[in-house]
Amino acid sequence: MDRIEKIIFVGKRAICREPMAAAILQREHLNFPVKILARGFVVLFPEPLNQKAEAVMISNGIALENYMSSQLEPTDFGDTTLILTFDQAAKEKVLEMEGAQNVEVLTDLTGDELEILDPYGAELVTYGICYETLSNTIHKLAELLNEENMEV
Repeated sequence: MDRIEKIIFVGKRAICREPMAAAILQREHLNFPVKILARGFVVLFPEPLNQKAEAVMISNGIALENYMSSQLEPTDFGDTTLILTFDQAAKEKVLEMEGAQNVEVLTDLTGDELEILDPYGAELVTYGICYETLSNTIHKLAELLNEENMEV
């Protein structure tokens, strides 16, 4: 893979983990310029951030004003784009898309054993746990990206 210029976190609807992960990574110090986005592979129409995810993010000092979900498109793929999913099933779904390349499961890259829990529909505390897990995993990702300036 060429030098990373764009990182896209991808999940089903892009209203929960995906924007949380993107916002967390944007707060990390990366030693190279990179565009960080969130996309869904089943976005029939733009939706706002899940209210519980938004509440957890605000309580952690992150405000995503005017966020609306977006569909992952074939034009999102490229030699300098890293696509990160949260589980193997999502990775396989993305790989079915035209032009799919450079698709990885986030926790596979960071060496974490467990995939990131999907809190959708759960209690607020579950969203908080998801945020903390994402925060730790994204920090590892940022360190990895900075160390390797990234070769996947």
